[in-house]
Amino acid sequence: MNHRHRKVLHALFAHPVSANIAPRAVESVIKELGGEIDQRQGGRVGLHLNKHFVEMSHDSHTLQPAHVHEIRKFLESAGIDPKRDYPL
Repeated sequence: MNHRHRKVLHALFAHPVSANIAPRAVESVIKELGGEIDQRQGGRVGLHLNKHFVEMSHDSHTLQPAHVHEIRKFLESAGIDPKRDYPL
């Protein structure tokens, strides 16, 4: 995983929640972690990782804090810990 992907992954787990995370960057991180992305109706995408699933919208250039929390829970349930597995 390159430094850019690590920065995005750590931003997803940052406190307070970052308001400057691009949906495309999150997709790149999921792919780098071995996940899959599928296009859905209404500008939404499905993220699959380690038999876990979450939907995300592409309605803006940055993720809303509620979506960041949702993606964080998804990554935690999939067993991803950026501090342990992907230190900066």
